[in-house]
Amino acid sequence: MNPSLDRLERRLGYTFHDQGLMTLALTHRSFASKNNERLEFLGDAILNFIIGEALYQHFPQAREGQLSRLRARLVKGETLAVLARTFELGDYLRLGSGELKSGGFRRESILADAMEALIGAIYLDTGMTAARDRIMAWLGPQLRELTPVDTNKDPKTRLQEFLQARACDLPRYEVVAIEGEPHCRVFFVECEVSMLSEKTSGQGPSRRIAEQIAATAALIALGVENGHE
Repeated sequence: MNPSLDRLERRLGYTFHDQGLMTLALTHRSFASKNNERLEFLGDAILNFIIGEALYQHFPQAREGQLSRLRARLVKGETLAVLARTFELGDYLRLGSGELKSGGFRRESILADAMEALIGAIYLDTGMTAARDRIMAWLGPQLRELTPVDTNKDPKTRLQEFLQARACDLPRYEVVAIEGEPHCRVFFVECEVSMLSEKTSGQGPSRRIAEQIAATAALIALGVENGHE
């Protein structure tokens, strides 16, 4: 076994029976005609189904529109790219010389597509149960932090606009701790709002996500959001 792929498997929390599927999932179209595009198509469908199912069960009172918005937030390319970076996935991608020179291993779309391809590969390797297990291990913590609020703006933006409308100081975010190994770090952030007597907190696989969660907690504490439309 390629030791580099062995390290990636440990980061993913999954060992492939068919190493060829893993290699294919990491192969960009710039590298070879036989690439990860078909696996990406399959993985995208599986990801949408698993997250949709989980949201349906987690938010029994949410309406269709709310569930759709929450799913879009979890399966969007930005979220998947952040996840890919926690696994240092770019180091394992098979890219053509042009993509390598242009920094394709850092490109959000390429990283997100590779994550979907890996989901498709896991499904083909051992089935839906394994795919569901990995998806929920990777995205479950973020899913449980969501609230079915009907808005297209992110929590930090909503909090800032709420405070600006009341001529209050803008929120202050501070990283209070970073835990875990470099490939699976967890960021702990506190948000200080002048209208609140206590700071709110959030945690996530990146500083940005932790800040968004802390901002959501502040909005709830301010009574702006309560998780229901």
